Amino acid sequence: MPVPVGHGPAAGPSALDKSQWKNARLSTGLKMGGMMGGTVGVIIGFIFGTVNIFRYGAGANGIMRTLGQYMAGSGATFGFFMGIGSVIRSDASPIANEAFLRAQRRPYIMAAQKAYRPRAL
Repeated sequence: MPVPVGHGPAAGPSALDKSQWKNARLSTGLKMGGMMGGTVGVIIGFIFGTVNIFRYGAGANGIMRTLGQYMAGSGATFGFFMGIGSVIRSDASPIANEAFLRAQRRPYIMAAQKAYRPRAL
């Protein structure tokens, strides 16, 4: 009989998951916004850094370090602002969320009522 393959040690919650925030959506919004913004920022930093290295040269730091600085700076900046924007966007009152969800649902279909017709005299 084959030995079952383990999945490794169980990973616990991250520091953002363990935070004492009142609303878990804020933590998730910050994390997801930061990850998306960081990814986009690194890509933009790669493009911008490559163009600048072709234009002006790498300088004393060399190509890889210069490109890494562009990528890290752009990724951190864009990730920070995207994370903050995600928190602001997801931070709404429960009353506003409920009103939005009510406005988005499908309308009820009402039963047709008999048309009123006055009696002929």
